[in-house]
Formats: sequence, C-alpha cells, structure tokens
Amino acid sequence: MAGDTLRIGVIGAGVICRTRHVPGLKKIPGVELEVVVNRSKASSEAAAKEYGIKRTADSWQEVVNDPNVDVVWIGTHPSMHRELTIAALEAGKHVFTQARMAMDYADAKKMWEAARKTNLTTNISAPPHFLRGDKVIRRMLAEGFVGTPVNVVVQAYSDDYANPESPLHWRQDSAVSGYNTLVLGMMIEVMHRWLGYATRVTAMDKFIYQTRPSADGKDQVQVDRPDAVSAIAELESGALATLMLSGVARHARDANRFEIYGTDGTIRYLAGSDTILAGKAGDTELKEVIISPDEARAWTVEADFVEAVRAGKRTVEPSFWDGLKYMEMTEAIFQSARTGQAVSLPFDNLERDDR
Repeated sequence: MAGDTLRIGVIGAGVICRTRHVPGLKKIPGVELEVVVNRSKASSEAAAKEYGIKRTADSWQEVVNDPNVDVVWIGTHPSMHRELTIAALEAGKHVFTQARMAMDYADAKKMWEAARKTNLTTNISAPPHFLRGDKVIRRMLAEGFVGTPVNVVVQAYSDDYANPESPLHWRQDSAVSGYNTLVLGMMIEVMHRWLGYATRVTAMDKFIYQTRPSADGKDQVQVDRPDAVSAIAELESGALATLMLSGVARHARDANRFEIYGTDGTIRYLAGSDTILAGKAGDTELKEVIISPDEARAWTVEADFVEAVRAGKRTVEPSFWDGLKYMEMTEAIFQSARTGQAVSLPFDNLERDDR
C-alpha cells in the first residue's frame, strides 16, 4: 500500500456492489476505487462512471496483476470465485469476495487452502439476514438463556420465483451458482455462528416449475436448482435443526423466523420485523427482547474488512473457514436430496486456523 491508502480493484461491479459495497467503501478514509472490470467494456465504463472508479481494465487478469491494486474485490457469480480468489492471492492481493463462497465444497476447500499459504486478509460478504440482533442472540446463548438447545427451526420463504413466466435467474442455474440455492447458505452460516456445526443431515427438494423462459424470452430452458428445500440436521450439541426454504411461497414474509428451543427457555427471532421474543421455562408467554443501540449490529462489512487489512489480520468473519463449512453442509443437503440417504459431516478432518 502507498502510505495509508488502500487501493481497490473491482471485478464484477453488479447490484450488490452498487447498493452496498461501493457506498460502504466510499465512507472510509484512505480507500480508493482504483480500477474495475465487468463482462464488457461498455459495462466497465458505465460502472466506473457511476461508482467513481478511476479507470477500467480489459480483463480480470489485468486487475489481479495491477501493481496499483492492494485489494481484489470480487463481485462476480460463484462460478468465478475460486479462479479469481486463488489468482489474486498468488499475486499478493488481499481478497474480499461476494457470497456465496464458491460453487461447491471442492472449490471452497481450494480457496481456503490457498489463503492458508499467505498472510493476506480474506473475507466473504456477510449475510444481512438476522444481522441486527446477532449480538443479542450470541450473548443470550453464551449466558445459557435456553439451557441446552434441543430444537432449532429456520424458515426462509419468499415468492421470488413464484411467477412461472419469469425468466430463469442466474441463481437457478447450477452452471453459474453451483449448489447454492435460495438463501440456504446464508441460513446455514447463521446457524453455524449461533449453534455450531451439523454432524448429519437428511433432506428433500422440490422443483415446482421445471422450465422457465430464457433471458431473451425465445426458449424454454431447464431449471436445475430447486424451488423448495427442507432439511433436518443433527447438530454437534445434539439439537435437532429443521430448515425450510422456498422461493415460491406467497405472503410468507411475516412467517420467516429463527427459533431456538432449549431445556430452560426459548428464543424466537422474527425476520420480517427484526423482533426477538424470548421466555424462560415457566413463563406464560414470550416477551420482546429489546435490541439496544449498543448491541444492534449494523452493516459494517466494508469497514470491518479494511480495518482487518490495516491491522494485518488474516481473516474477518465470515472467514474462508466459515464459507467452507456452509458450502460443506449445503452440498451434503443436496447429496441427501439426490440419494435419499442421510449424509454425515464433516467431509474431511480439517483443522481450523482462522481464529
């Protein structure tokens, strides 16, 4: 870095970069948006103009190898994450990558292994789901509010794909998204953060609409990521978790939640209103837990990453290890859905080294 200036090279400046990352980066002193490359020259130039990025590149390789770039900021689809991440690390660049981490567990493992060989900072974009009350939930669980967790219920329904006439979204194309389906990876990430990893999963999935119009509307194309997924997992703690996800559920916003039932109490986090309800054994009803300003967690993804780079930290939550673990469980869920058999975890006996 030149002094305290951190220079960012953006590969894939799409919607998330426009709505979250670029505004976040622009608020941080000493951060410069150095160069950008998108799929086409016209798109790169439009992004540079809109986001105030100094210049454009003709290829992602140019960004990765640019001596004026300190950080490679990856905003592409998951299909490119492994190649871009490993190339950037080998070029000596810090890496921030948009979620989901990778196409599958094998890709995620290669990214994690590449990062372990360096002292560079790596980070995956955090999920916005259940973010505001995250510190409250962690504190309550650490204090033993629920006792021993027994049952966990996660529901994440939407109607994003309820219209069969809507064109195929890239998230429904496994060649682009891999095993990533709906918001499954995000829900797994939150569950891991609060309650630990799974040791066994069993699952079913469902395709409500087998085909959809192509992007240009000229053809019907195959849908190869399911519209709905349900999974049951046994956690390391012994708790039984039930995950229910759908992209074709009407009027479901107020039903989405994360529930933790334990031997001594219950916590229910309602996603739509960002409301936490809780009660101890013997209480007649659940009462709201106020999320105080001190504990309310805001979106500080960009600032957290920059701070870690400047402090010389190798990882930021969610780390590449966190991504590896949610990709592992995601893949296990679809192995189970395909075979009809329970799948045991972990796949490999790996040693965590990101703390």
